[in-house]
Parts: sequence; structure tokens; C-alpha cells
Amino acid sequence: MSGFFSCKTIPDGATAVKPFNIEKYLGKWYEIARLDFKFEKDLNNTTAEYTLNSNGTIKVFNKGYHTIRKKWVDATGKAKLAGDTNTAMLKVSFFGPFYAGYNVIALDPDYKYALVAGASLKYLWLLSRYTEMPEDIKNNYLKIAQGLGYNTQNLIWVKHYE
Repeated sequence: MSGFFSCKTIPDGATAVKPFNIEKYLGKWYEIARLDFKFEKDLNNTTAEYTLNSNGTIKVFNKGYHTIRKKWVDATGKAKLAGDTNTAMLKVSFFGPFYAGYNVIALDPDYKYALVAGASLKYLWLLSRYTEMPEDIKNNYLKIAQGLGYNTQNLIWVKHYE
């Protein structure tokens, strides 16, 4: 395949989780840490909720509290599996026809904690079904990310509060 037509959706060296069960992944996730970017800048209490649409795509509902504007903000998008249904590679879109890579590269067997990589080393999330993540899992995920070349010192550690 020509490089001109290929669309890289996962960082070099990263591997998406396999086997993967999208139904078990659905639901609410709390963002524990992220590499900051313009759409999440100044947000705390950030969550992502995934639900299945009738057409087989996934509704993505992201929400967070903007610490400067002092108000809740949200964004709704859609996702779809990027390849086979057994691999944790998705494409997510919040802006029409433009999709970005969303790759679950580490996941505990009970689907409680996840490490998610974007298409490049600019995007990384540590997610949990709870507002906290156990230290051993967090340290393991940081080690995996560092091994891929992520600068984990730049992570924003999200605060969750009522």
C-alpha cells in the first residue's frame, strides 16, 4: 500500500488489545490523566461515556468542568471499530467526516482500567471506571507509555470532585 493512501491510526510500536469486547468497554469512564490538547484544555472532572447506536456505531459523550469559565462543557461524537471487531482499534469523530485514532493499548481483564493511545505520541489517556486508579496499574500503564516514547511527565492529572 502506498504511504500516500495510508492513514496511520496508532503510534509505532503500540499494539491494540486483542481480544476485545466492545460491549464490555461501553459505559462511563473517568479520565485519570491525559496529554493536554486544545479540546480538553483547562478541564477537570472529565469523563467519557460510550453507548451503542442502533446503526452499530458508538455514541461518544465527553464532559468536563472548565476551570476558567466555571462551567460544564461537553461534546458528542461517534466512534466505530477501525478493523475487526476483536481488536481495540477505533476511529472517533467529533467533527463530521474527520476521524482520529483511538486505540486501547492496555486493559485489565475486568474492563475497569484502560490505557488509550491516539494516532500519535501527542495523545494519551489513562481511564478508569472510578475517579481513581490503583498505583500498581497506574505505574504499569506509565511504563508501557514510556516504552512507546510518550513523555509521561507532560501528563495532566485530572481532579474529580463534586
